[in-house]
Amino acid sequence: MSLSKKVILITGASSGIGAETAIHLAQLGASLSITGRNKQNLNKVAEQCGQPKPFVVVGDLANENDVKNIIDSTIKHYGKLDVLVNNAGIFELGTIETASLEQYDNIFNVNVRSVFQLTALAVPQLIKTKGNIVNVSSVYGLRPTRNNLAYCMSKAALDQFTRCVALELGSRQVRVNSVNPGAVQTNLFRNCGMSQEQRKIFFEQLKELHALGRNGDALEIAKTIAFLASDDASFITGVTLSVDGGMHAMPPSINMPLLV
Repeated sequence: MSLSKKVILITGASSGIGAETAIHLAQLGASLSITGRNKQNLNKVAEQCGQPKPFVVVGDLANENDVKNIIDSTIKHYGKLDVLVNNAGIFELGTIETASLEQYDNIFNVNVRSVFQLTALAVPQLIKTKGNIVNVSSVYGLRPTRNNLAYCMSKAALDQFTRCVALELGSRQVRVNSVNPGAVQTNLFRNCGMSQEQRKIFFEQLKELHALGRNGDALEIAKTIAFLASDDASFITGVTLSVDGGMHAMPPSINMPLLV
């Protein structure tokens, strides 16, 4: 599989799945634009990608002007866009009784609103190249869990966004798909209110929720993103692809409450 001559924009590329995706796609020959809030981490990822180095754009997806700049500067640098990978996301714990409107707004601004804006700005370029979009969702967009309400809602919204935009852009040969990972231990969970020890216990417990009996690895998700972004997936659109070790198929009784 080759992504040579493909210009690919990856959000949330400074760590976790986004960083692993950038490194993997670079190995497949893609020309990358990587974005995130942490310039130092982005530069480290760019170094790991090798030559030619990715184009680095620092920006906050919760800021409308930053979102516009990410697209504009990418197009100015490369002259086109073939693939948009909407990977950036935030995670916070909370129930209908404990979550605040501020938490709800924070999660939806990054996980849904920024994706809507960035995609809308990218679509004219993707129509020109007959490109595609890969959204990074979650198994929790497909099934409920406890103490994770706003995050689950945001990923369910992202999945429906994937299907709707796939229908809207299909006649112009622009594919839109979603990857729905299970548990993957990344920095996403560092700011969710759990201590380091709680996170360790949390991920040990999560192994039991996967039919394969283990958590996922960021590279496994990156390889799936690469497949959907490539011409090998030319007849796939509107899909929410579970890459979750069978987590989506586990019975509801296994669905444990998240730690607080």
